[in-house]
Amino acid sequence: MLPPLRFTGIRQGDPLLWIALAAGPVGWLGMSLVLSPEPDWTWPLHAPWVFLLPVLVYPVLEEIVFRGLIQDALARLMAWRLGPLTVANLITSVLFAAAHLIHQPPVWAALVFFPSLVFGYFRERHDTLGTPILIHVFYNLGAVYLFWG
Repeated sequence: MLPPLRFTGIRQGDPLLWIALAAGPVGWLGMSLVLSPEPDWTWPLHAPWVFLLPVLVYPVLEEIVFRGLIQDALARLMAWRLGPLTVANLITSVLFAAAHLIHQPPVWAALVFFPSLVFGYFRERHDTLGTPILIHVFYNLGAVYLFWG
């Protein structure tokens, strides 16, 4: 039987959490320089579900499945590490990126691998799903708002 999925335990005092959150705006800036978007700042008001699903619903569901179920199950089977990352996190991140091939071009799906490593790292570091959900929602918030509208 799987252990209960924990959503509490976000450690706001963790400096690495703040660095991970700061990486979001840095990533959005880099994407802006490459893509030169001209966003319609009001677009979420015109298409709220197109905005809310990838910003709030999908991150929660994805973190439950990928970090709460898959990564946890793999971690029980293999405890190997490659530096700060576990093999369970690496495999889960490959699967996470592959799942994004359904709705994203291959390059974008492949780039999802890197934030996935961050989500998995904090799943293990804080022993909660709350932290990866928080980071995932924040990353998606900026990316969806700036680049989908």
